[in-house]
Amino acid sequence: VQLQAYGGGLVQAGDSLRLSCAASGRTFSRYVIGWFRQAPGKEREFVAAINWSEGRLYYRDSVKGRFTISRDNAKNTVYLQMDSLKAEVTAVYYCAGLDPYYSGTYYYSPDRYAYWGQGTLVTVSS
Repeated sequence: VQLQAYGGGLVQAGDSLRLSCAASGRTFSRYVIGWFRQAPGKEREFVAAINWSEGRLYYRDSVKGRFTISRDNAKNTVYLQMDSLKAEVTAVYYCAGLDPYYSGTYYYSPDRYAYWGQGTLVTVSS
């Protein structure tokens, strides 16, 4: 599966932004899709993931209630709706695909994700 993330931009604190991750490949719906971010000088960190087949959503604690991950299999697209944005979420955001046989424990680390999009920059000004 090939992934392409887009939708980033420059916004002000408190604004909303929706990122999209477009996928190619007929087996897209089988994969767990995760969003990660990497700020300058920091390690890549987990943001959210969606397991469509199980209907489960996963979030890092700091974004719960403000970010929402969803997917539209008909459009082969996963979304990350980000509301009430804060300056500290400024980073390059990546979407990634994880083989479905991994359990939820592996969703939080980038190590097992085999497919990556190119990243889209989100800048939140305070």
